[in-house]
Amino acid sequence: MRLSRGNLLVVASHNSGKVREIRDLLLPYGISVSTAAELHLPEPEETGSSFAENAVLKAEAAASASKLPALADDSGLSVVALKGAPGIYSARWAGPAKDFAVAMERVHQEFENSGRTNPSAKFVCALALASPGESTEIFEGEVHGHLQFPPRGDKGFGYDPIFVPQGLTQTFGEMEPPQKHAMSHRARAFEKFLAAAGLSNLSEP
Repeated sequence: MRLSRGNLLVVASHNSGKVREIRDLLLPYGISVSTAAELHLPEPEETGSSFAENAVLKAEAAASASKLPALADDSGLSVVALKGAPGIYSARWAGPAKDFAVAMERVHQEFENSGRTNPSAKFVCALALASPGESTEIFEGEVHGHLQFPPRGDKGFGYDPIFVPQGLTQTFGEMEPPQKHAMSHRARAFEKFLAAAGLSNLSEP
């Protein structure tokens, strides 16, 4: 699907942190953004078995309800010592209150209890672009790194304060947004989305 400057795109998320990052990433391309929360769209049940499947569920539900193109993100933290957990359950580990302090402490405790010492982890992002009457497209990105306890930084969201990207010393939670946007799993998936949507050459100087 191709997008043009001035088009309206629904970001199919009720997560304010994700919405903020996606707005920031779209800003140079002249795409107007509305969100699932602003349009009072319901959150579909995430019954998929992968990030991509859940992103497709959310994008197609938003596109169907709004009759507009919709971009959905499903992403999370995958920890080697925890056999890939929390993975697609990353948000659910934060509980009904979506308290990621609770989720990060659970990661810490389960890592300690695993008996393993390898702190390797990765963030995974799947973006799905859906539009009524068109095939849904999927774009994926990853960033590798390691866990850091206790959490550091308050600039990100979710698990950012316990994740240090490979080759660096700061957590995502300590980075300024432009630095994170230059390397994150979401940014890497977003580059593929921009190319497919024909937006790569439309950014403002």
